[in-house]
Amino acid sequence: MSGGYYKDLYVGDEAQTKRGILSIQYPMEHGIVTNWDDMEKIWQHVIFDQLHVPPEEHPVLLSEVPLNPRANREKMTQVMFESFSVPAMYVSLQAILAIYASGRGSCIVLDCGDGVANVVPLYEGYTTPDAYQRVDIGGRDLTENMMEMLTERGYSFSSTNEREIVREMKEKLCYVALDFDEEKRSCRQQNYELPDGEVITVGDELFRCPECLFQPSLLGLDAPGIHQMIYNSFMNCDIDTRKDLYCNILIEGGSTMFSGFSERLQKEMSALFPKTMKVRVVSPPERKYSVWIGGSILASLSTFQQMWITRQEYDEYGPSIVNRKCF
Repeated sequence: MSGGYYKDLYVGDEAQTKRGILSIQYPMEHGIVTNWDDMEKIWQHVIFDQLHVPPEEHPVLLSEVPLNPRANREKMTQVMFESFSVPAMYVSLQAILAIYASGRGSCIVLDCGDGVANVVPLYEGYTTPDAYQRVDIGGRDLTENMMEMLTERGYSFSSTNEREIVREMKEKLCYVALDFDEEKRSCRQQNYELPDGEVITVGDELFRCPECLFQPSLLGLDAPGIHQMIYNSFMNCDIDTRKDLYCNILIEGGSTMFSGFSERLQKEMSALFPKTMKVRVVSPPERKYSVWIGGSILASLSTFQQMWITRQEYDEYGPSIVNRKCF
């Protein structure tokens, strides 16, 4: 930027409003923090610029994806206590927080977010780590896939600004086909007007894009689709708990918001289980924010107060305390 005042760093909405002249960086890849300096700046922005609260007066609840590396969890803990001087903190699986938001006791949670899709079974509040399933496909990968398909049509989307335009197009127009092969035969093209007034033509890209969640092979990945992940997780659970799980498949995360997602998942799961088992997919309308809602509920419970990692515990045991208290 030239011809006026500018900062070295823009975060959040301010970065989005200037995305046409900025190179936007993401400090997380597939649910794991990869740039701690940038991650800390985002937390600073949230705490001081958005919430306007002194962090030393407020405990912090953080969420994480399954199979988060121990070193990553310990670094989160270190930053919270040493950089922000919080009085207490806790780290919870996103799936557990989604459970609190739904008010359910036992279910299998499918979380499809921006960087990763994962499955976590919970029975009466307890998880089964051996049954966790995870694949590194998320909303950002779907956006990249959409950009590549549009490039094949002769359109150019490569800059940070153009990437955001494609992301918005994906969220507005893309849908999940109930029958992928049938949809390919009956698909019709349509026009879409970009913010600058240019009109582009799109067709099967609109359902091929999210199809990658069900067929990761479309992205060149040798990995199970989300329906198979749920089934694999189910089969790794204790047989006595299964009857309470298959009828409570809870979905959450922004990448479950595609039109037709719930119906397709219901169809795929019903095909995997015997007809005598009545599979049910639960799709809360607020599922894009289930983790935040569940976190706000959990942190307010009187029974949760004893679970916080306190400053005294951190000083005594160091960052590794998170692996003893948060599991």
